[in-house]
Amino acid sequence: MTHLTRIADLAGRWFALLVLAGAAAGLLLPDRAALAAPYVSPLLGVIMFGMGLTLRPSDFAVVARHPRAVLLGVLAQYTIMPLLGWAVAHLFALPPALVVGMVLVGSAPGGTASNVIVYLARGDVALSVAMTSVSTLLAPLATPLLVLALAGSTLPVPAGDLFVSIVQVVLVPVLAGLLLRLAAARLVERILPLLPLVSVGGIVVVVAAIVGANAGAVLTAGPLLALAVVVHNGLGLALGNLAGRVGRLPDSARRAVTIEVGMQNSGLAAALATAHFNPLAALPGALFSVWHNMSGSLLAGWWARRAPEEPEQA
Repeated sequence: MTHLTRIADLAGRWFALLVLAGAAAGLLLPDRAALAAPYVSPLLGVIMFGMGLTLRPSDFAVVARHPRAVLLGVLAQYTIMPLLGWAVAHLFALPPALVVGMVLVGSAPGGTASNVIVYLARGDVALSVAMTSVSTLLAPLATPLLVLALAGSTLPVPAGDLFVSIVQVVLVPVLAGLLLRLAAARLVERILPLLPLVSVGGIVVVVAAIVGANAGAVLTAGPLLALAVVVHNGLGLALGNLAGRVGRLPDSARRAVTIEVGMQNSGLAAALATAHFNPLAALPGALFSVWHNMSGSLLAGWWARRAPEEPEQA
């Protein structure tokens, strides 16, 4: 168990590079990587089950203690990123399938790695966990409605099917993980250190599978799409920080909101795109998975060297 724990710890530390390696494997060995494409949704379900195992009832108490901060963060999550995804896709004149993919990424809940990034950035981890949890629980309704509103005129959007898929691969696994932790706390505590290995491995396989299945498109549309993804993520981080400042949140909470808004559950976006749209629509999610972990790690490293400012006293 000790060796596995060490491997899991290393996987968590080198998450961004491992995801990048997964993308490279998809390009270099597209046929083999694409064999994993049918397992994208089940893999995401396993990852979300792991997220549920990390949750405790006390995590939701933050919503009651700091409702304004949580509400501000979740509203920013579900307004800034969807609108940016739509705007950036049209700014870069992306084809319809990629427009839908960008909107899917923007309409997804908070990223599963955001809590770790907030911790490294010396941000408010409790607020980050609460925001991720609330945005994830809202996803079955919020994500399909946003995609329908923003991309429905671009391609047909099966909102009902999206709702069912999100319930199956997000809501049910998260609640199952939470209930298992309540029922068998000691067992779950023993396996918690191994969860980063499962999550990282799952995301790496998802990225490799999607890139492999669309290797030709990556090589042709890749540079332009990659730039669009970088702009989407960068503006999301900047506007998330601005939202925290406008809301007069303390520095540690602003850091949490910034990262939560800028980092998306792009694995979910890719899985939904694979299941319900043109396979090309999954590419933005795959590239976002690579980039937001790199940008998040860089931002966390910069903030880690700067202690959060004390809140101003009234």
